[in-house]
Amino acid sequence: MGPGVAEMEINARPSEPFIVFMMDKTEPGAFNLPIFRMFGDPFNTPGLVIDPNMHEGFIFEIWDIIEGKKIKLATPENTYDILGLIGSKSRYVIKRVYTKKTHEKLPDENVAVISTDKLSLIAGGEYVGKDDPAGVVRIQSGLPAAGEVLEAFAHPPYLVSGWMRGSFNGPLMPVGMKDAKMTRFDGPPRVVALGFVYKDGALSGPVDMFDDPPAFDGARRTAVEIADYLRRMGPFEPHRLPEDDMEYTSLPRVLERHKSKFEPIEDTPKGKKVKVATTDVD
Repeated sequence: MGPGVAEMEINARPSEPFIVFMMDKTEPGAFNLPIFRMFGDPFNTPGLVIDPNMHEGFIFEIWDIIEGKKIKLATPENTYDILGLIGSKSRYVIKRVYTKKTHEKLPDENVAVISTDKLSLIAGGEYVGKDDPAGVVRIQSGLPAAGEVLEAFAHPPYLVSGWMRGSFNGPLMPVGMKDAKMTRFDGPPRVVALGFVYKDGALSGPVDMFDDPPAFDGARRTAVEIADYLRRMGPFEPHRLPEDDMEYTSLPRVLERHKSKFEPIEDTPKGKKVKVATTDVD
């Protein structure tokens, strides 16, 4: 597991249900899409439309983990700006989600937190394993329901960075604890969800939330199909990460060995005409 920490200080409700998500073989930005779906997408979370406590939206704290800066943006008014940032998941990651002052039950409360530590940055640029991020999401009573939070992982899996040697894109597969072992190509990247309730000073749980084959087998089958498709590409992009994202792997060492062998591409000699064949398509 990675070194990431996901913690929050809260004013506990009489009954405080929450779900702990743990990912393997991927990076913190893998949480960007599902967290946005939970707290910003009414097609995933209809409570944003029909629950008065959620209707005004939430505040997203987004970290630039390269520059070491952060910004808070709110939904629905800054929705497009949020998406513009978190779509670059290798740099901009959702760290926390807060309620707004307009929330009747939980004004100014931290309701979700994600670990954002990247091993490559901690290790001074060396690849020493993948980040394996974790997240905690509070649910129910003025927040997304358990079913809305889990729904963010029920659709066809999206691609995340990591997988073998942290150097490949792969489908994020929601699995129960019994299927959390990493096998094929050291993956595919997986996420588990454990449900808890804190009440009267006692912690109940966990409940294995993805251990529901009828509900999540569709997403898992799609993940396998995506894995089949991507693996046929071998070391080619987009299965392998773009060169900019390969900065912390062995690729720079390969390039360094051959650096002196690269030669400049000669320009066309002056005065010499070059005929270029073109094809016009009507």
